[in-house]
Amino acid sequence: MLTSTVCAVLSVAGLGVAALTAFRRRFLAATRIAAFALIPAGLVMTGVIDWITGLVLEPTVWAGFGLLALSVLLFLVSRFAERRSGRRKERRAAAAQQGGAVAPGASAPSLGAGRAPARRPAAGPARQSGGDEDFSDIEAILKKHGI
Repeated sequence: MLTSTVCAVLSVAGLGVAALTAFRRRFLAATRIAAFALIPAGLVMTGVIDWITGLVLEPTVWAGFGLLALSVLLFLVSRFAERRSGRRKERRAAAAQQGGAVAPGASAPSLGAGRAPARRPAAGPARQSGGDEDFSDIEAILKKHGI
């Protein structure tokens, strides 16, 4: 009842402003003001205002919105947890599949301060027979990336 009265007062005031604007010979602006002034009266007559006030002032409606918000929150938390657990499973599977170190020499301790590193043999005909070594490096890299 109060909302209907407020809307009626707004419509009458808007139409009064539209009449004053038309009196000043600004008919286009007066038409726009009259159009906006009739909106509250139209909403009251169609029952939209009663529906909105029933929606806003009803405690069960707010409880329903709260349940919907809780549902969305739980859904988002479960998606986040699923992604995190999926990443952990992938890491564990990759670690189990890898087994040991990719490069066996990588985990060897460093040389002491007094020892000099061993010299490599000269690159000559022996290098040609070591062609499998190059492919083993590539194979190790591919295994590391799971390919």
